[in-house]
Amino acid sequence: MANKIKIGEANIGISEENKQIVSDHLNRLLANEFFLYTKTRKFHWNVEGSHFKSLHLLFEDQYNEIAETIDAVAERIRKLGHYALGSFKQFSAVTDLIEHDGEEPTDAKTMLLELCDDHETIIRILRNELIPIAEKYKDLGTNDFLTGVMEMHETMAWMLRASAK
Repeated sequence: MANKIKIGEANIGISEENKQIVSDHLNRLLANEFFLYTKTRKFHWNVEGSHFKSLHLLFEDQYNEIAETIDAVAERIRKLGHYALGSFKQFSAVTDLIEHDGEEPTDAKTMLLELCDDHETIIRILRNELIPIAEKYKDLGTNDFLTGVMEMHETMAWMLRASAK
């Protein structure tokens, strides 16, 4: 007997329970990406010093790539049949990152190290989620997608670490 599904429900070979759990993981990632995007943009606007131009451009390249990732994560959630978070309140409730809300200027090296730490936080979270998403929740598509996101963050963290020396 064929599985009966509701109209509009994603029938992609993953249980509804597992799709919900994976979507929750993705919404957490979405919140982290949004916080990192905002911090990177802020540092782009406010960087000063002898390496202003190179850091201004580095931050711009990174926030543009993060913006694309934000959209891709939200679309992945929708592919699973769930809704993406989209408010500061929702993001704040699930993010693992700390907002940079200081009014005082931050020196360039501190900016680089803070951003690097945020990328590495996301990398560690993703690395811990990859195997369960593939094996326990049976979502190889999201596993593959998240592997690419993790690799992007590894590259960005490397660029920030190298620039902080």
